[in-house]
Amino acid sequence: MQLPGVKKVLAVGSGKGGVGKSTVAANLAVSLALEGHRVGLLDADIYGPNLPQMLGVGAGRLQAGRRQAGADDKLEPPAAFGVKVMSMGFFMDPDSPVIWRGPMVHGAVVQLLREIAWGELDCLVVDLPPGTGDAQLSLCQSVPVAGAVLVTTPQTVALSDVAKALSMFRSLKVPLLGVVENMAEFACPHCGKASRIFSHGGAKSLSDKHGIPLLGSVPLDPLVCETGETGKPVSSSQPGSAPAKAFREIARRVALRAGIAA
Repeated sequence: MQLPGVKKVLAVGSGKGGVGKSTVAANLAVSLALEGHRVGLLDADIYGPNLPQMLGVGAGRLQAGRRQAGADDKLEPPAAFGVKVMSMGFFMDPDSPVIWRGPMVHGAVVQLLREIAWGELDCLVVDLPPGTGDAQLSLCQSVPVAGAVLVTTPQTVALSDVAKALSMFRSLKVPLLGVVENMAEFACPHCGKASRIFSHGGAKSLSDKHGIPLLGSVPLDPLVCETGETGKPVSSSQPGSAPAKAFREIARRVALRAGIAA
């Protein structure tokens, strides 16, 4: 069932943790907003929600309210960097683990989708947990997903795992918008020489093998980590940097492939 007011739902997934999926999701959402789109960002990584910290949004900014007179009570999502944000992290003690079985995860994902006053959005970006489990199934079976963005790093083991996520989205009939290669290379801040810290060419090989576009490569840059940890995504806080430019170009390609109107 379509979410009222939300034109497109985009999933951001990966086969394994540690590839920077949430960083890509956050900067993709912010970059889409910078391109003039109305954007929401849902943190569906129930077991490890990081987006509140990455966007500098605390639970104190969460307010209960109504979308319009006579409507059911829904939570008003706080906004940061032009993006409406919702996360399980707003409701959890950051030091307490989430020890839930599948039905509880399903219920949480559905609530975060349907009990939030998203308003009118051109797209809702959903940051999924790593792997191919309950949250992915809950999202894809609860709302029409316009497309999925896959995130990987150049290492062979990451590419092997993202191929499983790719197969999962295909089995669920979700269009694949493309793959993002994160931490692609490191440019020396002194001489500018680029070094490949990990393997190289893997994302392009994955793209060619499975017939999906390579949406772009994001360099390995300490700025991405520093800005994420301080709640100021690199796409907004350092717009002239190489990672920010990469994210903006990725956002343009995602919008084009997903049919998000300018």
